[in-house]
Amino acid sequence: MKKILLIGTGGTIASVRTEDGLKPILTAEDILSFVPDVKDFCEIDFLQVCNIDSSNMTPAIWSEIAGTIRKQYDRYDGFVITHGTDTMAYTAAALSYMVQNSRKPIVLTGSQKPIEREESDARRNLRDSIIYASDEDSQNVVLVFDGNVIAGTRAKKMMSRNFNAFHSINFPVLARIQDGRIIRYIPEEPMRNRVIFTEELSSSICIMKLIPGSRPEMLSYLFENYDCIVIESFGVGGLPEQLAGQFYKEMKKWAEQGKFTVMATQVVNEGSGMEIYQVGKRVKEDFKIIEAYDMTLEATLTKLMWLLKKYPRDYESIRRGFYRQINHDILCGEA
Repeated sequence: MKKILLIGTGGTIASVRTEDGLKPILTAEDILSFVPDVKDFCEIDFLQVCNIDSSNMTPAIWSEIAGTIRKQYDRYDGFVITHGTDTMAYTAAALSYMVQNSRKPIVLTGSQKPIEREESDARRNLRDSIIYASDEDSQNVVLVFDGNVIAGTRAKKMMSRNFNAFHSINFPVLARIQDGRIIRYIPEEPMRNRVIFTEELSSSICIMKLIPGSRPEMLSYLFENYDCIVIESFGVGGLPEQLAGQFYKEMKKWAEQGKFTVMATQVVNEGSGMEIYQVGKRVKEDFKIIEAYDMTLEATLTKLMWLLKKYPRDYESIRRGFYRQINHDILCGEA
């Protein structure tokens, strides 16, 4: 039998109704009691890292989760993390960079309704996750929800209430779990390299979401206070004319200090392509802007947090690292 560690962090799956609304109270041990049959196919222990609404998730807690997995890595064959749905895609992406080359599966799951409720999706999601974590062919960081197995860097919450809350963005689901059976669509080569753990991330990163009429003076403040700005642009990516002049001024001023910009898109599917329009092509050529292409915003941000910590203000190393594929995070990057 495989030996699995269930790590509790809170979320809806652990919540009960209070006068002030749903609040995560149940522990990992409590949650496990709702799926007693999993002990028929695996040995399972439990551990509580925190018990929070996932809106309160932070990089510091990601570090605690990664550190817990590192400390317990040799004792278990797989890990299941119960988590709130609102920031679970961020955590799945972050752990994809904080625990690389894992030959053992690290599975995140949660639910749209508390596990105590009869109509909840929690029991299915938890059971499916433990089944996946117990399988010989499972590895790396994934998110399991509503029967879908999604690479940790490709998950995004697309529904606020529907049980089919998470979709795999710009990449197929790795597998489906139906009636306790895993149907794999993308067989993966077994991990050959040793597992690498990182427990620190940089917080010197921000997002600037463009809206029609964005004010150019925002750029000066952001460049002054952060090492990296991720610009969520329109369509395939570019800068409006009213921002271009200030942007050129700020880029020239701050690039010498190792500060830089990454261009992403507000459009969920199909990714960016800055070369298509004049508003994107010129600025990319002039400043060698890093482009997110088909990556999710969650993966873009957490990968940059990891790279900024690893290569502080070393633009060329960050650029090369950004385009190196990790856990299926980018398909059409640059050399």
